[in-house]
Amino acid sequence: MRLYKGSQAVLLLLVHAIGKVVVAVNFTQCLNDIVQNANNTQNFAGLLNGDGDPVSNISDATSISYSMCTSRCGTGQEPFQWSVFSQEFSAWLLPNLALISQLPFGAQYRLDNLMSAVLTVGSPTLAGYSLFITLLNSRWLNRRFDHSVNYPNSRFALSILSSLQQVPLRLHPDRVRLPSLIVLPENDSWWRCLAEFVDYTHTWSIASATSIAWVIIAYILTVANSLSNIYANVQSNGEATGSVWLWLIPIVVGWLQLSPKCDFNRLQAAYDRADRHSMRTGTTGIHVGMLPASFRRALVITAREEDVMSPDELLTPPVFNYSRSLRWASTAETIFMVFKVASEKAHSHLPVCGSDWVKPDNIESDTTEDIETIQYLDTAQNIDATQNIDNRNRRGSFQDVAVYCAQPNVAQSSHWAPGVFTRIAIASCVSLALQWGTVGAAFLVGWFTPTTKIGCRSMGYLLYGVISTLVWMMLLMSSILAHYSTADPRQLSARVALAFSHVLRWMGKLLAIINFFLVVLACVFQYSSFYDRCYCNSSVFSRQGAAYAVIIETTAQAAQAKAAWIGALVLACTSASVFLGILNLLLDTLPS
Repeated sequence: MRLYKGSQAVLLLLVHAIGKVVVAVNFTQCLNDIVQNANNTQNFAGLLNGDGDPVSNISDATSISYSMCTSRCGTGQEPFQWSVFSQEFSAWLLPNLALISQLPFGAQYRLDNLMSAVLTVGSPTLAGYSLFITLLNSRWLNRRFDHSVNYPNSRFALSILSSLQQVPLRLHPDRVRLPSLIVLPENDSWWRCLAEFVDYTHTWSIASATSIAWVIIAYILTVANSLSNIYANVQSNGEATGSVWLWLIPIVVGWLQLSPKCDFNRLQAAYDRADRHSMRTGTTGIHVGMLPASFRRALVITAREEDVMSPDELLTPPVFNYSRSLRWASTAETIFMVFKVASEKAHSHLPVCGSDWVKPDNIESDTTEDIETIQYLDTAQNIDATQNIDNRNRRGSFQDVAVYCAQPNVAQSSHWAPGVFTRIAIASCVSLALQWGTVGAAFLVGWFTPTTKIGCRSMGYLLYGVISTLVWMMLLMSSILAHYSTADPRQLSARVALAFSHVLRWMGKLLAIINFFLVVLACVFQYSSFYDRCYCNSSVFSRQGAAYAVIIETTAQAAQAKAAWIGALVLACTSASVFLGILNLLLDTLPS
């Protein structure tokens, strides 16, 4: 019985303590009480005007010092208003959370899909970088093939390589296999079939269009409403949170336009089907049909975790393209060089075996197998240019094929694909502009919301942008170090680089998870008036000892806040529009 009574007493004390901690504060009433007491005592100490200066006339008192705020009003927040919270949450945050579902996923496991969503929200800089580096890689490879390669299956190879940026693309270490896959006409069906099987579209649907339209319309309506009624709930207004999420629209639209091939199961099934059409890939004296598929593949799209330097390379959601872009570019460059050498020798009328070039006009009508020239290429220009290559000019032993496609110079090709760091720099600049254009707009709103300068609201947005950028830097550096370590894994420097790569990847992902919850909580705190307390309203972060809390906004302050909101709106919309504009300018240079 005593224990029960003792527990009751502890529970009552706990409830009383919590009640005192979470007690709501009415700042307007608190200011009225302070003003009334100052009138009675004629002591105006702590009473300030809108600029934070002491007042000599009690009617000018619209603010109070931070010390007076905490001592007279308390450290609690304004009362939570469900009507305000539900309206702001459903207007600003909920549409963006729903839009996350339209990001491309497709991983083998659901946890990896969840991580891709967390990584996208946790670092919009990384999401924009992965999107743009994918675009720039496709554009670079397309220009390389267009300018230098005119050979059977080259268009199929270009389409396949561009589509397979979401997988850990690898070449077989046997140097005979890739040239055999490219040159031997028996493998034409493999190129054609794989290009057809991976050419599926992940693009606009009714659901995606509706989600994007919902976000845009909700943003326009709520911005118009907030600007028309600047005095209503100025501290819990969601104008800043709407801007901080605006990066999501160009990211989703950009992926829908690029249509990445990221469905793991579908890609694996397409590759297995195409593999059954492969005839030879380069094992001397052995017909490839007698070998298991895993042995005869010259180009593979899957790998075990111990075969890659970063486990992120195995994850097909395209936000992880940052981890694959360097290795993909190196592999694509190797394939391009083999095509280029074969194309140059074919242009010089040099067959694989023998010294006589066979013209198509010499083909007899009854040789059904040999007459399969390049009738299935996808553009008229390439059809005309490659029909002059008879299949008999492409036949020979595996050693003949290897010699035929050997590089003219003895020097080893670079571990880094040409122009890779230029593409990294361009993708980085564009993604940083998108990130800081939207986050900067939110910070601008928080800065000019009375009390001006850095308070809890603007500090939350600033932290979100800084951590997002830090995550991108860590993961990008991790991918560079991982690729460096593949050059010669036996060297000490390579092992040290790989260890640093793992540490940076783990830290970057951890910060991305923290940042994901940070931005969601920042929005919730904004709508729930959690920030509407003495410490946050006084902008203590930047004003320090001169901090003060604006209780009643003046007409000048409201006009200044409205101008800042309009400027922030223009900044956020401009950065998102410029990102999409640059992306669309480059889309016409992609493989068709």
